[in-house]
Amino acid sequence: MTLVESVLFQRIRLPIVWAVAFAVLAGYQASSVAQDAKRPNVLVIVADDLGYGDLGFQGGKDVPTPNLDGLARGGTRCTNGYVSCPVCSPTRAGLLTGRYQQRFGHEFNPGPQQNESRENFGLPLTETTIANQLKKAGYRTGQVGKWHLGFSNRFLPNERGFDESFGFLGGAHTYLPAPEGKSAGIFRNGQEIHESEYLTDAFAREGVSFIERNAPNPFFLYLTFNAVHAPLDTRPDKLEQFKHITDTKRRSYAAMLSSLDDAVGRVLGQLDKSGVAQNTLVFFISDNGGPTQANASLNTPLNGVKATVWEGGIRVPYVVRWPGRIAADKSYDEPVIALDIFATVSAVAGVDVPKDRVIDGVNLLPYLKGEVTTAPHDALYWRFGPQHAIRKGQYKLLKLRNGEEHLFDLKQDIGEQHDLLTERAEVATQLRAEFAKWDSQLAKPLWGPQGNAVAQ
Repeated sequence: MTLVESVLFQRIRLPIVWAVAFAVLAGYQASSVAQDAKRPNVLVIVADDLGYGDLGFQGGKDVPTPNLDGLARGGTRCTNGYVSCPVCSPTRAGLLTGRYQQRFGHEFNPGPQQNESRENFGLPLTETTIANQLKKAGYRTGQVGKWHLGFSNRFLPNERGFDESFGFLGGAHTYLPAPEGKSAGIFRNGQEIHESEYLTDAFAREGVSFIERNAPNPFFLYLTFNAVHAPLDTRPDKLEQFKHITDTKRRSYAAMLSSLDDAVGRVLGQLDKSGVAQNTLVFFISDNGGPTQANASLNTPLNGVKATVWEGGIRVPYVVRWPGRIAADKSYDEPVIALDIFATVSAVAGVDVPKDRVIDGVNLLPYLKGEVTTAPHDALYWRFGPQHAIRKGQYKLLKLRNGEEHLFDLKQDIGEQHDLLTERAEVATQLRAEFAKWDSQLAKPLWGPQGNAVAQ
């Protein structure tokens, strides 16, 4: 090769090499973007003792909830959304594991922290949580708010897959700051701290901080407010805002609900500010229905309250938002349950659900996207001591504490007013048999109900 030919060859070869390099780099970047798109951030927001009919998008009129209403408009409202228990702790055990909590004995609330259940009460260590799942996929995991899944060190959030935790351990807590130097039962990563803010605001602050710090990488935030659970502690400015409500208990409830809505708004706003809202899968639910007598919540148009297997105890507001992936301002009407969060989140993170146990929840995305048109579940089940229920399609059979049975067509009778037990006896017989088959798979409760279940 002559000198001239050599120079010409180099001039031709170098652009080719750079072109190949740029193509490889572009392909890598495209692959990286595609991979990130498969691994969204996950935010699960849980309210506590929220009335079914108290939010604007649920028909509520007297308490403005613009942030929660905006979340619902931006996502899909599951109009037949349920939790797996009508009280707090068992619902959380089911949500975090994707399994009916009765399969592993977590059937009841534990009672007060100070009683004999303190050492042994907790989500069994045999169970895998959503946080465990997502850590496998490289997620940063955080828990903020009410825990209610164990008091001993082995049961604490940081031992159950959470990199960070902030909140309280029991079933209820004052919202007001404790005097300086006094124990308040608020913990950061297992260490007790002094908290000076109204607790709902503090949980919002911590949620915002977690998102801000972890936005560059996939994260999972389990944000569990204790609002609007008793005690009815309020901020004075919020109470003044609702002075037109004459019922004093309802006025306090309204003030607390408004604080909750503000807090959710702050957290959702941080998703926008951090530039990650489009790639964040958000769930919002309550842990059970409202205990009307305790906090003046309204479960309209449902019958029943917290701690019952009537619809008012187990049917909750249920919203799923993932911009561009799940339709906005849409309703999904097939029955779904909080257990589905585990399987859905595992799927979007690219992590297989455990194969060595029954996972009762299902990945909801194909259903919410309309890719699958059948119902996600053949039936849903509830067992809470002597109370139990089964819903299959439009029919629900329930048995109360006193042994009474009732059958309702929920498609026609959401308020459970027209008992069909005699008229549709063959349906009741079928549902009774299906419930018995499911019930035979369950474990005995690890502890019994203690105290007033509604107040726990």
